[in-house]
Amino acid sequence: MQHVATEPRDGDLSLAEHAYRAIRDRLVMLEIRPGAPINEEQLAQSLGVGRTPVREALKRLQYERLITTYPRRGTFATDVNITDLAHISEVRQELEPLAAAQAARRATATDRATLKALLRELASANSGRHDATELMHLDLQVHRAIYAATHNPYLEDTLVRHDNLATRIWCLFVDRLSDMAGHVEEHGPLIEAIVAGEPDKAAQLARSHVEGFERAIRDAI
Repeated sequence: MQHVATEPRDGDLSLAEHAYRAIRDRLVMLEIRPGAPINEEQLAQSLGVGRTPVREALKRLQYERLITTYPRRGTFATDVNITDLAHISEVRQELEPLAAAQAARRATATDRATLKALLRELASANSGRHDATELMHLDLQVHRAIYAATHNPYLEDTLVRHDNLATRIWCLFVDRLSDMAGHVEEHGPLIEAIVAGEPDKAAQLARSHVEGFERAIRDAI
């Protein structure tokens, strides 16, 4: 599966930013399991960087609630607590529609090209060619591309963090979700509304998507 780059290429990033994004996505996709200890040296070796960039990345990830540090015990990936779903959804139900509407108003030609490329990839999401992990990555890419198209760094930062936390919950229950491809495919009409510059329709679709996500998780518990 070919991933569409919605963030700067690694060659354009500092070592700390590269480390942050790599570790962040391992935590989000539960490649680093909830509750697992975080070993700076092992992470540095696996990423091919020194310990300083890893240490800087971990400071950011603690702020984003993806890792937690206990005195005299060490640093661990945060647990995924289903009781957090209501709190996360409360934020996303207000801010996802705002982001979709602003993206529809502000998306540049480059943003629209990125979203159209993701739309083509979404079209094949239900063909059976994508496994669960690939669908998860595609879902993250779509959300991050929409947030970037708002051209509001504060809104983008807030939503990336909350979408990351929601995705961890999704990963935990993925084996129990019956129509994962259908959930990801819902982004198609949303992207079309953004590309067409229809903020009201985009906001409505975004709200419906977040509500459907929470409902699907609760049904799976």
